[in-house]
Amino acid sequence: MGNVAEHGLHVAFNAHLLSGKRGYRSAGVHQYIYHLLRHLEMADEEMDYTVLLGEGALPSGVSLAVRRSRWPTGRAAVRVVWEQVVQPVALRQIGADLVHGPAFVSPLMAPCPAVVTIHDLSFLRFPALFRPANRLYLTVLTQLSVRRAQRVIAVSAHAAAETTRLLNVPADRIDVVYHGVVPAFRPLPPDEVRAFCERSGLPARFVLFVGTLEPRKNLVRLVEAFARVRCEDVHLVLVGGRGWLYQDVLTRVSELELSDRVVFAGYVDDEVLPLWYNAATVLAYPSVYEGFGLPVLEALACGTPVLTSTLSSLPEAAGDAAMLVDPLDVDALAEGLQRLLTDAALRDDLRERGLIHASRFTWQRAAQETAQVYRRALAERRAGR
Repeated sequence: MGNVAEHGLHVAFNAHLLSGKRGYRSAGVHQYIYHLLRHLEMADEEMDYTVLLGEGALPSGVSLAVRRSRWPTGRAAVRVVWEQVVQPVALRQIGADLVHGPAFVSPLMAPCPAVVTIHDLSFLRFPALFRPANRLYLTVLTQLSVRRAQRVIAVSAHAAAETTRLLNVPADRIDVVYHGVVPAFRPLPPDEVRAFCERSGLPARFVLFVGTLEPRKNLVRLVEAFARVRCEDVHLVLVGGRGWLYQDVLTRVSELELSDRVVFAGYVDDEVLPLWYNAATVLAYPSVYEGFGLPVLEALACGTPVLTSTLSSLPEAAGDAAMLVDPLDVDALAEGLQRLLTDAALRDDLRERGLIHASRFTWQRAAQETAQVYRRALAERRAGR
């Protein structure tokens, strides 16, 4: 390992989950890795980085050192073997002082201290919603990784509390580092938004959902609540790739005879996502469990009023700038949607609050706080803690 007294801290960053492919797998963790890599280099200029890459590519303009594996780690089983068998060898060869596992897992035999990021613990809270092999991998490797890690990053205070409660990680070993919002998420000129709606065939007024179609997003209840809204001109537009166990949503739309008012837009590229938020009358994000809930913050940054959940981390993402309701109560969801769709003064108030709240969350800040965690981890290891 390198000597910190002689040169900058050398951090190896496992970016094998960077996705170069269009689809739901390029959301979530990919975005976290992508935006951290864009800002880490400037967060602490005394640090050196080596990005461990598989099939993905560095963000444009990022000049960090890269060590690329020829292993096809886009395949989950291959990636598991690479993480635990090949990665420790690579860390030793490059002389890493620290390794960051940005998605739950670090190499258990790493020759240097590790920092691990926990995004959420849904695989422990809702095990039935995961495929058995994926659940087993996450459960076993996450528990072992956080036990070995020098520091753990949680993406919200809720995720930190869950990590202590479910994985027995002492609170003083956990650092909360919130996600950021990229500048592209902002209020756009009305003419540009109108032109986008015309090109896309979007209705004049619609409730938007953004996220992978999966059970914990609570979309069946959202569809049921939408069916009770007394605004016949309003549509529900679901933006996001089809993840897993999403068939119940399609079935419920058909049962409620809403096929002409509910639009499944599929996965949307990041470049145009701000236009979707700007075009929406309201964002509805009634998830029952989130590590952070970035779509809430993105919508607020675009000036879009938000209805979201009182559960998990979503009150942290929303602050005082959104309407919070019990996501398990279909009546409460319906009443919240009805009020937001019919009360222009409330929408204006939430729009102003949302812009202020969202401005506090930047990826520059997230990268700086992450770099501070790296230094804290190494200082603790050197002190024998």
